[in-house]
Amino acid sequence: MIRLSALTLLPAVALGLSLAACNPQQAAAPAPPVPDVGFVTVHPQAIPYLRDLPGRVAPMRIAEVRSRVSGLVIKRLFEQGSQVKEGDILYKIDPAPYEVELASAEAALARQEAAQVLARQQADRLEQLLSRATASQAQYDAAFAGKKQAEAEVAGAKAARDRAQLNLSWTDVRAPITGRIGRALLTEGTLIEPGQTGALATIQQLDPIYVDITQSVGELNRLRRDLASGELARLEENSANVHLIMDDNSLYPLAGRLLFSDVTADPSTGQVTLRVQFPNPHDELFPGMYVRARIKQGIDSDAIAVPQQAIQRTEDGRAEVWLIRDDQTVMRQPVEVGPVVGTDWLIRSGLKPGERVVVDGFQKVTVGMSVKPIDQTPPYAEGGAEVPKIDADEAAEKADTQQRAQAAAQRR
Repeated sequence: MIRLSALTLLPAVALGLSLAACNPQQAAAPAPPVPDVGFVTVHPQAIPYLRDLPGRVAPMRIAEVRSRVSGLVIKRLFEQGSQVKEGDILYKIDPAPYEVELASAEAALARQEAAQVLARQQADRLEQLLSRATASQAQYDAAFAGKKQAEAEVAGAKAARDRAQLNLSWTDVRAPITGRIGRALLTEGTLIEPGQTGALATIQQLDPIYVDITQSVGELNRLRRDLASGELARLEENSANVHLIMDDNSLYPLAGRLLFSDVTADPSTGQVTLRVQFPNPHDELFPGMYVRARIKQGIDSDAIAVPQQAIQRTEDGRAEVWLIRDDQTVMRQPVEVGPVVGTDWLIRSGLKPGERVVVDGFQKVTVGMSVKPIDQTPPYAEGGAEVPKIDADEAAEKADTQQRAQAAAQRR
């Protein structure tokens, strides 16, 4: 029975082999499907030239409260850490010695004024006698000189009286500026010696407030060249062009205005200082705080930017993107990247308007492969005028990623 079964199966096997030989296409493996890839179309758009720079908060005005006279401090009239106004009395120094000096100066002035009256009367009398030829010229000259001397002594006595009044007024130590006062450096009962120069307290004006940020000389000069050549457009005068990123990566709600850049570079770092003024109505910024300032120094009116995930790195650390050609195949394109702007990376060279850049599906493609493009161009890129919003946390994370990528490329 075994032999009979084998003989029975032979015609069926032969028939199957003959059919396979007649249809080779049915035996071949099916072609792989065309992969879907997401892309964005590159369009020129107005993008601000933004830089994140380190900075320190500094008071707009700072004044040390000092006493102009010596004496015993008998009273402190301010609350430490409070807001004070210019002219407020902060300390009182014992006025008794200066009141005595003022009384003595006023008495001396009265004495000199009485002597002046007598000298003037004598000069007037001798002038009449001289006109009648009953007095000599020498007598009149002596009387006239005595009158002038009495006038000078009265003027000196008035100056002494004014000085005594001034010293008495200085026993009220007043605030030289409006601002927030710090801790009291002297207490009641302290004797201020003559010539003592120590401060009694410090007042700082905190609204508005300054932030001093630093930028390298080379970058500042490059910015100026770009502005001069027209590659970057200038900002409007007095525009609010700086935002602060606090130490917890939160964004300070009020924008600041760039005032000026220093004319001297730090010889040890090669950096210059830029001063920015910020409103500080709620005293959220304190002198000495470390912050990061996001400064808008110009506008690139026809910039090209792509999402950060579109940038790929070669083994030697160079940047490149995948492009979709007109025949729906992909290719690699080297690019030169600039700074990170929001969620996008600014492209300095390597891309032209209208080109399609792959942003999704990199793992599915190889050079020359046909793909099925899916448009993921965001709405803002089509108009070319609206600038994407900038999130502080996201931008900081992207900047850190960029720095790590550059460091890895340098190690390679």
